[in-house]
Amino acid sequence: MKAIDDITSEVIDASIRIHRELGPGLLESVYEIVLAGALARCGLRVDRQKPIDIRFEGLHFPAAFRIDLLIEECPILEIKSVEELSNAHGKQLLTYLRLTNQPVGLLLNFSRATMKEGIRRVVNDYHQPHDSSAPPRLRVNQKRRELT
Repeated sequence: MKAIDDITSEVIDASIRIHRELGPGLLESVYEIVLAGALARCGLRVDRQKPIDIRFEGLHFPAAFRIDLLIEECPILEIKSVEELSNAHGKQLLTYLRLTNQPVGLLLNFSRATMKEGIRRVVNDYHQPHDSSAPPRLRVNQKRRELT
């Protein structure tokens, strides 16, 4: 299995290529399917729209939400095509990470002028409190649950 940083590098490279070729402004579903195909072609295992069950107070809710893309079991990718990423997008991905016990996810916003502007790495500090692979400005503070 590849290291998370190697996988996220491949995801970022593929995202940049796709953004350069297709440009901004398409639906999220288009970027999702194209990115999934590009990553699968690189030999990565890709799960699209993976259903996730939730357990709450003894109740079981099958397929309570879906992850856009799960690459090699980690990282989680949340695909957006919006003018600006908001704190709500970061909180959404952080909740996905927490509920699936995953350490890292990427928010990928394909509607920016350049793809580099639309990439945000989210780290589940609760799961991996000593993960130093992401700079502090790209981490999500688990205690306050807001983007820093």
